[in-house]
Amino acid sequence: MIYLKTPEEIETMRAATTLVSQTLGEVARWIQPGVTTRKLDTIAREFIMDNGGKPACLGYEGFPGTLCIEVNETIVHGFPSDRVLVDGDIVGIDTVVEKDGFMGDSCYTFAVGTISPEKMALCRTTREALYVGIEAAKPGARIGDIANAVQTYCERRNYSIVREMCGHGIGRKMHEAPEVPNYGRRGIGPRLQNGMCICIEPMVNMGSRNIVIEADGWQCRTRDRKPSAHYEHTLCVLDDKVEVMTTFDYIHDAITDKFI
Repeated sequence: MIYLKTPEEIETMRAATTLVSQTLGEVARWIQPGVTTRKLDTIAREFIMDNGGKPACLGYEGFPGTLCIEVNETIVHGFPSDRVLVDGDIVGIDTVVEKDGFMGDSCYTFAVGTISPEKMALCRTTREALYVGIEAAKPGARIGDIANAVQTYCERRNYSIVREMCGHGIGRKMHEAPEVPNYGRRGIGPRLQNGMCICIEPMVNMGSRNIVIEADGWQCRTRDRKPSAHYEHTLCVLDDKVEVMTTFDYIHDAITDKFI
């Protein structure tokens, strides 16, 4: 069942979407060669709690971190660890914040130092695909319209779409109906209507779309170990308009010269 939010609930939800955006901006300041992913996780957790929020990923069905950390071939759900980031890595930072009873969810893939032109192109295409999906998310459109727009944009540029993971509804829970795939046919799926809140999050691979789930049941990587990129925004439909509730502006302000 799709839970339609009232305008008042959406207004309350803004605190969470703002804080998750600010959290990614704070983490962005620390991403550089030599930092461990565990350090980034600690920074995020402390920032969220210092600003009145709750790190919703931490402990979720046993997940061990505040951040899902996605280095190079890791697609989603990477664990914070003592791994040291090195020049040329890309690292996706995906997190969810709970505040005032609602969730905000966002992800951004960062360059660590100087990355290859191939990784840069992958990141830019994936980020552009996010906004192509957002453009397709018009009131009255169907979820399949978003999915098809993302898929078409990426596959025309010879990238592959991860099919086992997808976007989702969001609100009082981290994951609500409907699912929002990144592939599919136009004209199918639920229609967007006032009160719907969804996350669009393209996960795009440089090589094959095939994935491997590690033995821990969480960490997901590309089978061919080629890089993957991931970007995400939280959206709502309010007053017959689609609004992007999260923002990358805090990231841009933190790393203007390295903003992909």
